[in-house]
Amino acid sequence: MRDPRMAAIGKGLKRRGRLVMEAVSPPRRNLDAIPAPRPAADTYTAPTAPRLVDSPVFVLSSVRSGSTLLRVLLNSHSRIRAPHEMHLRTVHVNLSRDFTADAMRALHLDKDELEHVLWDRVLHLELIRSGKDVIVDKTPPNTLIWPRLRRCWPNARYILLLRHPGAVVTSLTDRRADPDHEAVRAEVLDYSEKLEEARLNLDPHVITYEELTAQPGKVTRGICDHLGVPWEPGMLDYGSKDHGTFRPQLGDWSSTIKSGRIQSARSAAPDVELPPRLSELAQAWGYED
Repeated sequence: MRDPRMAAIGKGLKRRGRLVMEAVSPPRRNLDAIPAPRPAADTYTAPTAPRLVDSPVFVLSSVRSGSTLLRVLLNSHSRIRAPHEMHLRTVHVNLSRDFTADAMRALHLDKDELEHVLWDRVLHLELIRSGKDVIVDKTPPNTLIWPRLRRCWPNARYILLLRHPGAVVTSLTDRRADPDHEAVRAEVLDYSEKLEEARLNLDPHVITYEELTAQPGKVTRGICDHLGVPWEPGMLDYGSKDHGTFRPQLGDWSSTIKSGRIQSARSAAPDVELPPRLSELAQAWGYED
């Protein structure tokens, strides 16, 4: 029969040997904590997937150019849905694991195209809910990404809404409590440059805020012709329709738009100063100095 004392001694020696080996061995690395090597830059570009909304309409404009007024006029049409600003360019997908991009590539998708599919689904969902057949997105920052909109929707249609740059500068300056005048002019210039690019490359339907407020019937008739829908006089009575809540980040929320009436466009302040390039663009758009 085995002596229990010898068994205990043997077990103790084994434990002591294991502890000695752990003490002299290098520390074990937690493999889960080791970051995976960063993959090389992925140059794969996915083909365009079929779109649920083949030909959406985008209003391209600077901020403070009357895009909310145009939105509610269009949204008053029985066949046109023009919701609040949707900010699609800030809606992203996250491929959170190293293998996710490979999995998506096997489905002929990449990050950009996944976002495009999501953007398209958002527009389609809003269109279905509205019961209408034409959807218009009037988010001003879309102007800054017009090439990507064209890539996402090759058959998209565009309305270019212009306003005298001096009036935009004046409106932005009046809107802000402590305006940085140089920053305001730079912001207006950024938008104006992109608008000019879009004007020259997209073949859009071009209107001005000044014309829209002075001759709303004529301007909205032209837009309806461009979109292939009959003009409706009720479009001009936007105050009688439900356009959702007017609030910050989703469009204009001033007393002017809430009045329900089309009001005359305000001109630039007499003392507003424009950089030479903004003056040049104003003249290219048909405005006098």
